[in-house]
Amino acid sequence: MQRLFVTADSIAGDSILIEGSDAIHISRSLRMAAGDRITVCDMQKHEYVCEISGFTKDTVSLTIIERRDNDTEPPFRAVLYQALPKGDKLDMIVQKAVELGVTEIVPFISERCISRPDRKSAAGKIERMRRIAREAAMQCGRGIIPEISPVISFSEAVRDASAGAAGVAGVAGVNNGDCADANANAGGNVFSFICYEGDGTLPLGRLLRTEDGKHYDEYRFLIGAEGGFSLSEVEEAVNNGLTCVGLGPRILRCETASLYVLSALSYECELR
Repeated sequence: MQRLFVTADSIAGDSILIEGSDAIHISRSLRMAAGDRITVCDMQKHEYVCEISGFTKDTVSLTIIERRDNDTEPPFRAVLYQALPKGDKLDMIVQKAVELGVTEIVPFISERCISRPDRKSAAGKIERMRRIAREAAMQCGRGIIPEISPVISFSEAVRDASAGAAGVAGVAGVNNGDCADANANAGGNVFSFICYEGDGTLPLGRLLRTEDGKHYDEYRFLIGAEGGFSLSEVEEAVNNGLTCVGLGPRILRCETASLYVLSALSYECELR
């Protein structure tokens, strides 16, 4: 069944009004007719099964026949802080991250980023990413459209990721190098970490659950660009309370690492 997203102000009682490009897509591209059914999401994890009741030149009127809560959203929030990769790699990262359950993607510029768009170029890139996120959310049945935030600096990403989050001081049996000396921040049930391929990291699999065996409500994680993170950036992240996490013995490409983490989260929190 065709799936669309609307804002709450498009819903009035048992009626929904679709306007703009979505209306044109329904009437002209899909050639749907009165009586055809469509699923509408309000971006607040509620779904409405509707029938098309009428058309105008640039609107489609729907009648709600069933209301239900969305059941495709993960039981956690996942915020990906992604250093800008070169080329069109971010397109694929956004598309697949949405499919894998990401809640928000925050692009940032780190020391080793090759891509350094100016303000105008960055704004255009973000708008394209938002379109990709919307299309991916519609395709895979999400209950929300994940947010794509404006491009920020590495330091801003670290401060944002660490706000109200818990770090992990270390795990028995793990090589506790400099990166493992993360300090816990006071805060809620949020776990924040930076993914790093150097020594002294803590294995991701040991850190995804709280001490009582439950998963965290929110995960925030930083992924580097093609060259990874510099040691000074890792130290800055750790000094701000982020845990330094390793993703196994193999070096992952930047476009693979974020998807690896999201897949691990889904396995640990949804499939076990």
